[in-house]
Amino acid sequence: MTRNLFVPGLVLATALATTASAQGEDRAQRWLQSCDTEWKRDRARFCELRDYTIRPSSTLIVDGGPNGGISFFGWDRDEVKVVAMIQTSAENDAEAASIARQIRVETGSGRVRAAGPSVWGSNSWSVGYHVYVPRRSNLTAVAKNGGVSAQLIEGRLEFRTTNGGISLDRVGGDVRAETTNGGVNARLAGSTWSGRGLDLTTTNGGVSLAIPRGYNARLETGTVNGGMSVDFPITVRGRINKHIETQLGSGGPLVRVVTTNGGVKIYEQ
Repeated sequence: MTRNLFVPGLVLATALATTASAQGEDRAQRWLQSCDTEWKRDRARFCELRDYTIRPSSTLIVDGGPNGGISFFGWDRDEVKVVAMIQTSAENDAEAASIARQIRVETGSGRVRAAGPSVWGSNSWSVGYHVYVPRRSNLTAVAKNGGVSAQLIEGRLEFRTTNGGISLDRVGGDVRAETTNGGVNARLAGSTWSGRGLDLTTTNGGVSLAIPRGYNARLETGTVNGGMSVDFPITVRGRINKHIETQLGSGGPLVRVVTTNGGVKIYEQ
């Protein structure tokens, strides 16, 4: 329960934390509603939300397992809230519920991961995560078949997935993220990058980068097999080809967003 403390300097932080908490509940409920309704009717499905509150660690590591996506949200609390989104599939309702009961979400030692039963045939289970962390946090995320996203967080962020997109919204720090099969997009904020820089790559997928007007940075972007769309004022020596390295404004940390097979879209927000 959030208390309303009428103390100068704390009222705004309390309001922001309450807003973030309410938004988190909305996100979780939307996922649960979608999980319950958008499903093949020839199979039984069980959907469940589990909440965990843990202390911040020097680096929080979240493992999405074989089929779970991971989303991080920065908030103004000195605690970490993990919302585990559990879904199972089986031949009937009782079996789907039984699989869910055997899933354990482990949150100790700065690591979040799920363990569950071996399944057979067309039975399956997965756990995705919405993770709320202090705005200054160091995070590592690993997924196989699921996307990874983060918003309003600054720190050392290392994200990797095989099949899934990566989305970064107003983050900062030393950020490195890569996917093999999936699009990547980033929305920058402010007048320059806060921190060491951004390195965001995909092998098979498109790139989308939103840059504020008047932004200062060293920009590197490009593709091997794909088109280039640049709707942002830049200065390039020579011909514009499929790889651009340039200085925006007065320069700054490196912002690198590249793909091998996919289009590139750079635009002013």
